[in-house]
Amino acid sequence: MAAYQALYRKYRPQTFDDVSGQMAVTQTLKTQIMTGKLSHAYLFTGSRGTGKTSCAKILAKAVNCLTPVDGNPCNRCAACKAIDSGSCMDVLEIDAASNNGVDNVRDLRDDAVYAPSQVKMRVYIIDEVHMLSISAFNALLKIIEEPPEHLLFILATTELHKVPATILSRCQRFSFRRISQEDIAARLQYVAYQENIDLDDSAARLLARLADGGMRDGLSLLDQCASATTGELTAEGVYACLGIAGEQKCAELMGCIASHDTRGALELFNRLYADGKDLGALLDELACLTRDLLVLKTAGGAGIAMLSGVAAEREALDLAKRFGTGELTRMMALLQDTMAGFTRSASRRMDAELCLVELCQPELRLDMESLNARLTRMEEQLKSGSILVAQPSQKTAEKKDMDEEEEGPPMPTDEDAPPGGEEELPQPEETPVGFWSDLCAAVRKELKPPIFGFFNPAPGAPLQGVLVGDTLELRCSNRFLAETIDKPDVMEVVSRKAGAILGHPVRTITVDLTKKPEKSPRMEQLMNFGRSHGDIIKIKNQ
Repeated sequence: MAAYQALYRKYRPQTFDDVSGQMAVTQTLKTQIMTGKLSHAYLFTGSRGTGKTSCAKILAKAVNCLTPVDGNPCNRCAACKAIDSGSCMDVLEIDAASNNGVDNVRDLRDDAVYAPSQVKMRVYIIDEVHMLSISAFNALLKIIEEPPEHLLFILATTELHKVPATILSRCQRFSFRRISQEDIAARLQYVAYQENIDLDDSAARLLARLADGGMRDGLSLLDQCASATTGELTAEGVYACLGIAGEQKCAELMGCIASHDTRGALELFNRLYADGKDLGALLDELACLTRDLLVLKTAGGAGIAMLSGVAAEREALDLAKRFGTGELTRMMALLQDTMAGFTRSASRRMDAELCLVELCQPELRLDMESLNARLTRMEEQLKSGSILVAQPSQKTAEKKDMDEEEEGPPMPTDEDAPPGGEEELPQPEETPVGFWSDLCAAVRKELKPPIFGFFNPAPGAPLQGVLVGDTLELRCSNRFLAETIDKPDVMEVVSRKAGAILGHPVRTITVDLTKKPEKSPRMEQLMNFGRSHGDIIKIKNQ
């Protein structure tokens, strides 16, 4: 039984016409072969899986083919068969990543002067040439500049910027572009037909998107999914096999972020995690969708053609309306930082959950990006009319006047209160604008977690600070919060920071808003006044 061969090896292009998505390169090479105007050195550059090595091997066969056909090798003559089988000693493929020393290049240079023994031209294919050391590049310079007539160099690299300019100037450079999703999907359908794989169109498009412009990656993904699936290979099957969330789940998660629904986002994340979804792939999908929304916000209708396909076009357009440009920029930076930290993280799940919480609640961070994101969101909502300032109507004002008349006489003022009260009235609240936000930022720098997390300046937060005279009241919405922060070390930090901001000493107290208030002398005064004026209230009711 023959050993199984990977699809990307089995279906490697054998002629220039078989190469997908590189028409400009292949047509030029075919013309040079037909006219005999070949260069002595070629440099193929481009991202992975775009056909650099395949074209190098095809070129090596074409220049040595005994019966070429329109610039393509015939793949039937003795020279073509020897090169395909790897038995031709005059065509050598060298991996520069493992043979990057100057001694390796010197050996190559010494052997290059000998005439070929089996074919017309001796061909050296140096893959990943950017991995050569500086001394190795220097040793290669002279032989590349003035090689013997029987010698042809084909260099390939994915990182052109690492190749010295002295090498670049001695080579004809061909840039291999990323292969379009349409070309990859068409090739995958062809391979699937040849291998009797029932490949759905949606699955082919999904695999083409995941390949990111590389045909080899697309064929490898098809090989992996087809081997793990029986029957028709659908998009859902691809999602399940590769451990990614899928466009519906990704759009649903982004919807939770847009609604600031932290609970919904964490529940969905937990389900995906339990299903075995890869955390890195999940955040990468969120980053791709964030990028799509940012493109739609900035490029408008022209951005539709640039979508990555993580979410359906209609869903992407709807989601784009719910975010501001600054907010999407902040989200992109946060997702990229989280994914970059996965390599050194002890708990990737915790990092991903914290990232989701911060995506849903931008008010948790007080850096400039978060503040800018919140301001941008409000500005765009005001421009679009999503936020409307309601004005009281005439009927509402008339109803309010009628309600005040039905409530009886007005409450007594200080002049109406009976004399002799020893308890002073509470002073009015005089909290300066921005004081609580500045205090929270200062306190969070000194307090340790989890205490500093309670000092959140967002409206509606469970802890609010209000100045009453020279006293700062920390008003807590629950008893647990009041007991947690009512500690000497916490109160000392808050008082010190508040005094530094205001420029005078501040006394800090904790107020539990859920605690039932005790009766005060002032309240007794009000009650006595009501009893003494009870006959007025009776007349009003009659």
